[in-house]
Amino acid sequence: MGRFTNPRDLYFGEGARHEVKNLGGKRAIIVTGGGSMRRGGFLQDVQADLESAGMEVKLFEGVESDPSVETVMRGAQAMSEFQPDWIVAIGGGSPIDAAKAMWIKYEYPETTFEDMCKVFGLPELRTKAHFCAISSTSGTATEVTAFSIITDYSKGIKYPIADFEITPDVAIVDPELTYTMPAKLCAHTGMDALTHSIEAYVSTAASMYTDAMALHAMREIVEWLPKSYKGDKDARQHMHDAQCLAGIAFSSGLLGIVHSMAHKTGAAFSGGHIIHGCANAMYLGKVIQFNAKDARAKERYAYLAKEVFHLDGATDDELVASLVQMIRGLNDVLDIPQGIKNYGEGGVKSEASCIDYEEFEAKRHDVAANAILDACTGSNPRQPTQEEMEHLLECVYNDVDVDF
Repeated sequence: MGRFTNPRDLYFGEGARHEVKNLGGKRAIIVTGGGSMRRGGFLQDVQADLESAGMEVKLFEGVESDPSVETVMRGAQAMSEFQPDWIVAIGGGSPIDAAKAMWIKYEYPETTFEDMCKVFGLPELRTKAHFCAISSTSGTATEVTAFSIITDYSKGIKYPIADFEITPDVAIVDPELTYTMPAKLCAHTGMDALTHSIEAYVSTAASMYTDAMALHAMREIVEWLPKSYKGDKDARQHMHDAQCLAGIAFSSGLLGIVHSMAHKTGAAFSGGHIIHGCANAMYLGKVIQFNAKDARAKERYAYLAKEVFHLDGATDDELVASLVQMIRGLNDVLDIPQGIKNYGEGGVKSEASCIDYEEFEAKRHDVAANAILDACTGSNPRQPTQEEMEHLLECVYNDVDVDF
């Protein structure tokens, strides 16, 4: 038996953010990030709409990129004191992910972070509050998913929280929030969305329902992402909708080891964080080469190359190679480095990586072990051994083809 879960309502198009005035309730807490939503006036719009509907509003601002366990606990405490019946998260993936985890702790104060990380093991939510998510970046799609990523900095590990209970009740996909998104953020989040759609399509949990979303999403992303990177407004609209479709696909269809590795390498090294979307972009081609040893995955990758992207290739192997090359070409167009060895601070191309190779080698065994245990690994089409995962990590560092 399969399951396909979406938010109750999804509002999209310019001005969709104003739908918050129709949520209904007495108190709403707004969770947001570092200030871009305030600078753009969007935070003020949402607050004013909620207040005009008669709701008392509290703000929880300053959620950092890659939100920490500590931020989650502080936010949950603020909710406990305010007792909202609506949680409204606005911004990129970080504030929305953090708000989801805060929501769990608010509803069940005795829950520990370790409890939250038990895959699809959460108790029933909505005993105290409902959840509305308003996305400002075109990549994570956390406004429609059953996932949240929280970082335990004491361990240097990003942990995915996975449960249909944290799927938002209301998702708002308003492209106006993306028009001033920096080009680099556009590139990284866009490749995150492409990875979502491709991983969902080859996942062992894929279905006709998720395939429909994944296929259209990836077609749109490949067409519109380079134009969106250059700031084209129409392209930003297409990308905001496409990344949402990719999110719907992977929320029910699940992901694979591109994300497992991205989660476990993101905060592991002292030289700096490997930005999630950039990591996905660097790792995706290598994982396709690894997964293509599985017959079903190879057939699906070949279908994408031939029927969706119209790439050259007379055999499935040639089509898979063309697909990998297409992804490398996108990385080049978007100024994303190929391999960790070329990863500079902030995800820029660099001749000298900010991730020291000796530290990478010293931590590779543990990173590989953690990646295998990641919640995304179970739905990958090919299950890696410890040795294979270590070898795969070596390939993504040095940007060499995967032939095993």
